[in-house]
Amino acid sequence: MRIIATTLLVSAGLSVTLTCHAAETITIATVNNGDMIRMQRLSKIFETQYPDVKLNWVVLEENVLRQRLTTDISTQSGQFDVLTIGTYETPLWASKGWLEPMKDLPASYDVEDIFPAIRQGLSVKNTLYALPFYGESTVTYYRTDLFKQAGLTMPDNPTWTQLGVFAAQLNQPSKEQYGMCLRGKAGWGENIALFSILANAFGARWFDEQWKPQLTSPEWTKAAHFYVDTLRKYGPPGISSNGFNETLTLFNSGKCAIWVDASSAGSFITDKAQSKVADTVGYAASPTEVTDKGSSWLYAWSLAIPTTSKHKDAARSFVTWATSKDYVKLVAEKDGIANVPPGTRISTYDEAYLKAAPFARISLQMMQHADPAHPSIQPVPYVGIQYVTIPEFQSIGTSVGKLFSAALTGQMSVDQAMATAQTSTERDMKRAGYPKATAQ
Repeated sequence: MRIIATTLLVSAGLSVTLTCHAAETITIATVNNGDMIRMQRLSKIFETQYPDVKLNWVVLEENVLRQRLTTDISTQSGQFDVLTIGTYETPLWASKGWLEPMKDLPASYDVEDIFPAIRQGLSVKNTLYALPFYGESTVTYYRTDLFKQAGLTMPDNPTWTQLGVFAAQLNQPSKEQYGMCLRGKAGWGENIALFSILANAFGARWFDEQWKPQLTSPEWTKAAHFYVDTLRKYGPPGISSNGFNETLTLFNSGKCAIWVDASSAGSFITDKAQSKVADTVGYAASPTEVTDKGSSWLYAWSLAIPTTSKHKDAARSFVTWATSKDYVKLVAEKDGIANVPPGTRISTYDEAYLKAAPFARISLQMMQHADPAHPSIQPVPYVGIQYVTIPEFQSIGTSVGKLFSAALTGQMSVDQAMATAQTSTERDMKRAGYPKATAQ
């Protein structure tokens, strides 16, 4: 920490040098999701507890955040002291020596309280390199009032085909009521995250065992036609611009009959201050089709410290504070127990939370079901459900996502989009030197 020397003249004519600590400023890059906006608001309490640390926030839309952080970490420019990253980036960046290991955490932090699957996803050789802020899987949200009016019953474990039938029956665009809302915004963490679990459910896989792309396989083709046809017929206008936040807003405003997305949305959907449909939401498992393997994702938005940070101790103080049991208690006290960060700590899922948060049980069920090591009914050489844990996937996923968006808007047919995706992915994988033994 910087020391500033200040010379004071006293009445006796002597000069006395006093030393005082200047506050360190750490720069935190995070995504503009609701839980992170809450973290930024509550961080004033952190600054009260740690008066020698000041926080500088850079809050970005998801795609922009990923681009900024990838550029910053790969060039080692050191703009940020705390990074908001996930289970995709953490093992890849840690293996390159770009992240500080999260060792020697205080006993009160209770690492063993973090769900084992989340710990594993953020570790390399049993060492944590990021601490989870919230974890999530995938849930089917639906309007119980609309289902009742139409005489429909949502199964506990629906298929995508069933959801498509329901969407057709509930679609009333003249009333701004749309049968199904899904992510359409291009990005490996946006539309491709959603489409990957849909494709997995249809029996697809990104690559075969020799790392050959499978994007024109019958399984991918059937899944892609379902996705595009359903959204073009029964989705809201401007679907290609809708990511997680935009679709959450649509659902909360009463414009979606069905929405499949992150389980972390539950606390916002049930918040009457921002949701018009808080009292009429039902919850079901993430949809399957020919299989349930890879039909729901496992992800954790997490906080990591890059090795380029010049304020590692201060950054560590913030990261441990924001992901601690005490932070969970703070959110419960300030904003209500249903709004605590979900999906990271076993202790969160006590009876009080399960009673207060109607989405909690199905969210926990989906997280426990997700198996990143077996994301497809077919054998695969990779780990990851809604992504493939190789460095090249960030670029590949975003490129394919743009083609899917183009198919949604009618700029090209589904078959043209898939053929182009296959060719471009084959080229990218060949350029990267696949197959190779170190790929997994």
